[in-house]
Amino acid sequence: MFESKPFLASLSHLPGVYRMLNAAGEVIYVGKARDLKKRVSSYFQKTDHVPRTRLMVSQIAAIETTVTRSEAEALLLENNLIKSLAPRFNILFRDDKSYPYIMLSGHRFPRLAYYRGVQHKGNQYFGPFPNAGAVKESMQLLQKIFRLRTCEDSVLKNRSRPCLLHQIQRCTAPCVGLIDDESYRSDVHNAALFMQGKDQQVMDTLMEKMQAAAEQMHYEEAALYRDQIGALRQVQEKQYVSSGSGADADIVACYEKQGMVCVNLVMVRGGRHLGDKSFFPSHAAQYDTATALEAFLGQHYLNQFVPRQIFLSEPIDGEALETLLSEQSQHKVQINSHPTGERRVWVEMALTNARLAVEQRLSQQANQEARLQALQQALDLPDGVQRIECFDISHTMGEATVASCVVFDQGDMRNGEYRRYNISGITPGDDYAAMRSVLERRYRKIAAGEGRMPDLILIDGGKGQLSSAMDILTELGLNDVAVVGVAKGEARKPGLEQLIFPNRDKPLQLPKDSPALHLIQQVRDEAHRFAISGHRARRGKARTHSSLEDIGGIGAKRRQRLLARFGGLKGVALANVDELAQVEGISRALAEKIYQELH
Repeated sequence: MFESKPFLASLSHLPGVYRMLNAAGEVIYVGKARDLKKRVSSYFQKTDHVPRTRLMVSQIAAIETTVTRSEAEALLLENNLIKSLAPRFNILFRDDKSYPYIMLSGHRFPRLAYYRGVQHKGNQYFGPFPNAGAVKESMQLLQKIFRLRTCEDSVLKNRSRPCLLHQIQRCTAPCVGLIDDESYRSDVHNAALFMQGKDQQVMDTLMEKMQAAAEQMHYEEAALYRDQIGALRQVQEKQYVSSGSGADADIVACYEKQGMVCVNLVMVRGGRHLGDKSFFPSHAAQYDTATALEAFLGQHYLNQFVPRQIFLSEPIDGEALETLLSEQSQHKVQINSHPTGERRVWVEMALTNARLAVEQRLSQQANQEARLQALQQALDLPDGVQRIECFDISHTMGEATVASCVVFDQGDMRNGEYRRYNISGITPGDDYAAMRSVLERRYRKIAAGEGRMPDLILIDGGKGQLSSAMDILTELGLNDVAVVGVAKGEARKPGLEQLIFPNRDKPLQLPKDSPALHLIQQVRDEAHRFAISGHRARRGKARTHSSLEDIGGIGAKRRQRLLARFGGLKGVALANVDELAQVEGISRALAEKIYQELH
């Protein structure tokens, strides 16, 4: 038991971060405090904690603290530690991908492009967008209205005639001079204004140009402006949250039902709704929605773009968070939990999104539980089966063999636990040996006491693969686990799969509409997809690999000179030592080494 009294007596009243550790030395919770002594003491002095907190306190073996200069600094440190340590009693939001932007490059004829990554000076960036689909939809809209190029610079420089995009009126073809610099810059300027939410300014400019063209009897040009204006009006009508203020804001709402928590993030840029994204945190059971909101804001906006306004569905203690986000983004950030007017409509929309996402997830969860129950009955498995691991082998005529292992647990596929295994040292194309190899590598550690054994193992294959699997599991002393082979049916048609068991002569074929079969198909198909993608990546890397790369002392520049001098790898292999030594940067000794390696 943790001796709290002497520890609490030594704590100061300064702001900081505390880390609770269990007997194994693992950090189980990270928290921040305006007053470390008061906050940490509350865990041991109060008796009305929720069951989750009582369980956490019962596991504390030690507490570490770090004093900070301010509560905002403590908040930053807390969220950095949560992301790096992933404590089991903290709410965890996982979203490792950076958000996508629309980019207008800084070239003579700026390019409209999808962009994700570090931003560079000279280019214009608009966003971020919640997902790739929202970016592509906006880019299609910009192409339709402003007809900016999307091609690579190399394509732009080498075109001799307009491409198909020009033919369908999605590009003005600057590549072949069908638009002058000034007109193209005007289109770019209007596109930028549009992305900033200044639709009316763009509309007024286009109206003036249309009237001027009509007065000069340039009717085709006037018709183009008319079409642009019409397209802009259609966009304005579709924008549900369009705002005349041109505001940049994020709307964050949290909803909880039956222990499932969802945070919905709606992005509004330039007053335009760019889309939304739902987040389902880990370890959120028994936490209230205000706590989940606060955890999301701290973890999500760490090292991310922060708009000037963030509207919330309910109040939180956000003073320190406002300070931190304002310092990070170098502009004033306001967190508003009591919006009015149209902003209240935004929050209600986000709350509806969160509620629908939770209801859909609960429905899917119930469906998966029904499938799992049907699987237990169909395969005569014991109650409590939750974890399924499935294996598949992929190769091309024995080349670049890759095995996959995917995991289904607690009613869902666990992508973070997927593993691929490169198979070598076997006869190419020997699927049985490949299956033995992957199972031996997968379960040897588990047999030694590391990791968790599944309740059911699915083997994608017939009797041969299943027999190989049973041989290695028996050798490891793990032959008490349920193992089933999933053999493709006649003509490899879905629904005709046969289930093969180690101790049965006759395979089992479930009805096409069986929920148990649907679960097996879902897991098997995921293993197949994961194996194929890994195999293709390995095969592609092998086929583009040059044997020169394996020779010590041959870097990229020397390799390029050799290939250019002799016209390719075949020419290098045919060259003698004297010819190799004539290449710039290749000494006599290195030439002899190259010759020996290639012969």
